[in-house]
Order: sequence, then structure tokens, then C-alpha cells
Amino acid sequence: MTDVGGKQDGRKSGGKRRQVAALPWRGEGEALRILLVSSRETRRWVIPKGWPMKDKTDFQAAATEAYEEAGLVGVIAEQPVGEYEYLKKLKSGAARLVKVDVFPLEVGSELETWPEKGQRTLEWMDPVEAALAVQEPQLRDLIARFAGVALPEEERPAPHLAPTPVRVAFQRLRRRVTALWGRYRR
Repeated sequence: MTDVGGKQDGRKSGGKRRQVAALPWRGEGEALRILLVSSRETRRWVIPKGWPMKDKTDFQAAATEAYEEAGLVGVIAEQPVGEYEYLKKLKSGAARLVKVDVFPLEVGSELETWPEKGQRTLEWMDPVEAALAVQEPQLRDLIARFAGVALPEEERPAPHLAPTPVRVAFQRLRRRVTALWGRYRR
């Protein structure tokens, strides 16, 4: 196998950080299903993703993320089917724009135990349901393109933007003020 991903450590690429993701799927035609996992902190629907790994190609790292986050084993494509961008909330509370390369993973089996079992919710969905469940508009379109389905405009919710650094700071401030106000009123 060849290294198809270039930089392997999440370094900036054109000013953006990079991640790799697996797009887990099974079935064909009307039986096609996409697996989504919940993120650990915000509990929103996402696909298994993470930072590139040293000594692994990008598609191998994406397959590893699918195993770690969802217990999935299968055949992963060596070339990405597309990419999307999102704002990643950092531990500091800041947000950083991240570009994610997405590799389709045809799921062959689902393991009974895996490293992050119990930390996430997993759900197999039909392609339209999966596309409409994710918040990132580019990921929504990527899933629809991959599955060959059209999303009617009236069924497409307005994109729910990831929190900006300013919004995150205001949310923290509001929580602190609310907590302090509650102590004061006692």
C-alpha cells in the first residue's frame, strides 16, 4: 500500500489542521445503510474520525478510528471519497477549523467490545436519514453524494453552525454567572 495522505501528523495544510475519517456503510441499493456515531462531548451525530497516525497511511488511520470508536472491521478505500470542514472545539475552549478526508469503509463485522464502547451511541441509518442527522453541511452533501441520493430542499434543515470561539466564551460566562447567582440567592 502507498501513503496516499501526505502529512501524517495533523500538521497544518494550507492553514488548516487535518483529520481522517471513515464513512462506514453496508448493503446495496435500497438496503444501503450508513453508521453514525455520537461525539463524546456534544453528542451530535458524526462519523468516526481522528488525527493522522504516525507510521500509518491516512486510510489505515481512518480504519483504526472506526475500530476504536465503533468496533468496526471491514475493507476501507485507499482514496478519500471527499472532504469536509468543521470547527473543532479545543480543550482551551477555542475553536479551530479542521479539514477531514473521508474514506469509505465497507463494514464486514461489528465487534462486541472495542476501546470506546459505552462512550458513544451507534446507529445504522438509511442514507437520507444519516445525511440529515449530521450538522456539517459539507458532510451532509458528501454522504448524499456517496449514497447517490438527493436531498429535497424542503427537507434540508438550515445548517447548524459549530460554535465560534466568541460563542463558546459567552456560554462559559453565562454558566459561571448562573452558578454564582444561584449561590448568592441561597
